Amino acid sequence: MNDLIDNNKAIFPISVAAKLLDVHPRTLRIYEEEGLLKPARQGNKRYFSRDNIEWVRCLRNLIHEEGISIPGVKKLLELTPCWEIKKCSRQVREQCTAFVDRAKPCWQTAKTICAREPSLCESCDTFIRAMKKAEKAIPRGRG
Repeated sequence: MNDLIDNNKAIFPISVAAKLLDVHPRTLRIYEEEGLLKPARQGNKRYFSRDNIEWVRCLRNLIHEEGISIPGVKKLLELTPCWEIKKCSRQVREQCTAFVDRAKPCWQTAKTICAREPSLCESCDTFIRAMKKAEKAIPRGRG
């Protein structure tokens, strides 16, 4: 792929992404429905980035080569950050918007897109889960 295109710029429609990955477009829709993939949207059309393509390759490897089910992959991602699963090099991690300091959640780490654009947290599953856990931990007064 062309190195002049930013890795996180969503430019591939679902048909092209599916061809690049040698999968049916429905496979990409399933990954999206399962919360494993979040392509960019323009109206009802999905667009994928080079990072999305690489992530799907990783998912396909986990599912088909390692024999991990989709629910298993989801659980694994809850426990382990994606860069550890993909075994990204330090250089790749430092360029990746998903890379965070494990001691802090992504929205508290200055280098991440989450810190630069906090409005993204509203649709982030990790942030929503963390907020729900925090709500449960707060004791409610009897009234």
